[in-house]
Amino acid sequence: MGREIGVGGMVLATFVIGLREGLEASLIVGIIAAFLTRNGDRKSIRSMWIGVGAAIIVCIGVGAGLELAGRRLPFKQREILEGVLTVIAVAGVTYMIVWMRRHSRTLRSDLEAKAWVALGSRSGTALVVMAFLAVVREGLETVIFLTASLKQATSAAAGAVGAVAGVVVAIGIGYAMYRGGVKVNLRKFFGVTGLLLVLVAAGLVSTALHEFTEAGLIGFGTTPAVDLAWLVRPGTIRAALVTGFLGIQPVPTVLESLAWLAFLIPMGWYVATSMRTRPLAS
Repeated sequence: MGREIGVGGMVLATFVIGLREGLEASLIVGIIAAFLTRNGDRKSIRSMWIGVGAAIIVCIGVGAGLELAGRRLPFKQREILEGVLTVIAVAGVTYMIVWMRRHSRTLRSDLEAKAWVALGSRSGTALVVMAFLAVVREGLETVIFLTASLKQATSAAAGAVGAVAGVVVAIGIGYAMYRGGVKVNLRKFFGVTGLLLVLVAAGLVSTALHEFTEAGLIGFGTTPAVDLAWLVRPGTIRAALVTGFLGIQPVPTVLESLAWLAFLIPMGWYVATSMRTRPLAS
């Protein structure tokens, strides 16, 4: 069986995922909506919302499909699927962090330029596609990341609550920024949440290796690296936070420990340096 991680840590982890991804999507939608409003084209906002709605439906469908597929597979294939999803989730988080660092300064201008092109084509379809592609990327990343995380939870419902709460808070912040009533230092916000996501993703890296080991695909590095039973004592709040948020198990293997560190150190450094050198466009 795959690992099970505590409720408290899972709620915190999925909350961060929902908050981070939700705010990115909210910012994109808010920038497009503000641009259209500023240019007196409120009618086109309806086309934008059609694209957003379509993206949400697609993401929900993908999530439901992955859940159904996982339930119907035999044990070994299910472990492999969960491991693959976890690897994809980690890759998605890594890509998201790198993409945001490289494009943060031009995010607003790039979106507004694309909106100008869409308006210039006199086609509502162009704006629908633009909004759809902008939101579906964030949405699919969120779905895969949450699916990989919830597979390891003792309570998937609690993890789902954390994710929904994060998205709701993100939408609230995004709307407040759109209305101009709230100013958020986006560089610090995405830097801090980026570091938290790196911690979550590092745990998923070791979890993916654990799944592949149980499926019989990995047969090396399986000796215990360290006994952390004193720190990760089952049933305690501390264990729930450590296993749920950091992905650290009571007795991690050598391979899992090395993989955890190999991801955490360079990605943590990358995000930390971006907080000092790359201001985000707001």
